Amino acid sequence: MTAETPQARLARAKEASRATARLTSDEKARALEAIAQAIDAHSASIIEANGRDIARARESGTAESLIDRLRLDEKRVAALSSAVREVAALADPVGQVVGGHRMPNGVALEQVRVPFGVVGAIYEARPNVTVDIAALALRSGNASVLRGGSAARDSNTVLVQVMRDALEEVGITAEAIQTVDDFGRDGAKALMQGRGFVDVLVPRGSAALIETVVTESTVPVIETGAGNVHIVLDETAPDDWSRDIVVNAKVQRPSVCNAVETVLVLRQAASRLVPLVASALQSEGVTIHGDDTVAQLTSDVIAATDEDWATEYLGLEIAMKVVDSLDDALAHIRQYSTGHTESIVTTDSRNADRFLAEVDSAVVMVNASTRFTDGSEFGFGAEVGISTQKLHARGPMGLSELTSTKWLARGSGQTRG
Repeated sequence: MTAETPQARLARAKEASRATARLTSDEKARALEAIAQAIDAHSASIIEANGRDIARARESGTAESLIDRLRLDEKRVAALSSAVREVAALADPVGQVVGGHRMPNGVALEQVRVPFGVVGAIYEARPNVTVDIAALALRSGNASVLRGGSAARDSNTVLVQVMRDALEEVGITAEAIQTVDDFGRDGAKALMQGRGFVDVLVPRGSAALIETVVTESTVPVIETGAGNVHIVLDETAPDDWSRDIVVNAKVQRPSVCNAVETVLVLRQAASRLVPLVASALQSEGVTIHGDDTVAQLTSDVIAATDEDWATEYLGLEIAMKVVDSLDDALAHIRQYSTGHTESIVTTDSRNADRFLAEVDSAVVMVNASTRFTDGSEFGFGAEVGISTQKLHARGPMGLSELTSTKWLARGSGQTRG
């Protein structure tokens, strides 16, 4: 797979997108099954390549929380192929009728889903994203161009080649899955400025990466945001729910964007819940950055600063604050949230309804762990990312979010007067 320029590769993806748009649902499902089988068959070589990436990351002093995102073992490789099969089993969105009516003059209108064409993705240290986006793009009739970053270079190289070879084996052009990793920053720049070749671009990674893609792109961008995620514990929150939800949301996988970063405890519940939740977190190795009240109610707390309220730790650290009321909790979230996911633990239906109505984030929860904000958990098979913007797509993005629509008009000789 060679190309003189990244632009030439984008052009081949654009040409391939015309072929993927014509594939039937069964043809796309068979292609995805071939990809899943190929991933299973090449598991050892994928893990071996990933080992080289991890070794480089450790040598460069990369944090363990980021290495966890990078790591592929047998279980995670099996999860990749399983996710591909789940995507293959989903309903094909292409051709779905989402609206329509008959005009007074008799012309029949239908609004139907169609592929975007070429979906680009720029992401960091997440080889699972390579497979997820390629699979979702193909199932929705799109070609994909991937820029996975230097940290996962060897893993992504093997994964892309495995998927391309699988497409060829079932008679589908391999050009439907492209990478520009080998062009380095020039590849990323070509994706961001690929107007006419790239129809939509999705960044996934650090706040800095996302900001760069949003500000420098000339193609449409679906912004996926960092996750400064909050959980509110009100005065009616049960002890076991509060403890279990917060610990799960922080500890189950702390390196991902849906992990909780700040816990806000209403003052009436502080003396009961702060020691309970803090102790449970600390027993799991979590460092707590707390305000003065938190420090008074529990031990071994680092004094929180304004910077802590805005921090996405992506590790075993958390900020904790006592607030006077739900009004104050909502104000804090409005100031510091990145619009990803927020949850409240409560048995007060009025507080629950108010929280759901007033919090302006992509996903708002009551009495559930924020770790559920995930395309697979939502039943999408996989996800392109979690959109924190408001246009076109918001929250976990699955197949339908990789389609646009067009209007079909069927007449019988009508002209406009």
